[in-house]
Amino acid sequence: MAVVEDELSLVFSALADPTRRAILERLARGDATVNQLAEPFAMTQQAVSKHLKVLERARLISRTRTAQSRPCVLETVRLDEAAGWIERHRRIWAGRHDRLEGHLAALLAEQDDEGTA
Repeated sequence: MAVVEDELSLVFSALADPTRRAILERLARGDATVNQLAEPFAMTQQAVSKHLKVLERARLISRTRTAQSRPCVLETVRLDEAAGWIERHRRIWAGRHDRLEGHLAALLAEQDDEGTA
């Protein structure tokens, strides 16, 4: 379990940065080189490369080799795992919220009964 948690920590840490999220959104439309990924940002190619290393370490992207270029590719498996973790916990929290809501409704009904007696 600790290994999964560590991988999730890497994914969530990588996703915490808006530039990296924008890079992933761009890669969702198709593979791209570092130069193509750097175009919309007001930062150096070196700075974009640092973001790519974080994404690569989290295994959210990989780099392939096509002739002289090394396009980046979105790896959706880690995103799917993170989304699955979020969904499992959302169901747990929703269930707890529903039980709390039921408990509070019962307390209010009890107070109303005591007030009319």
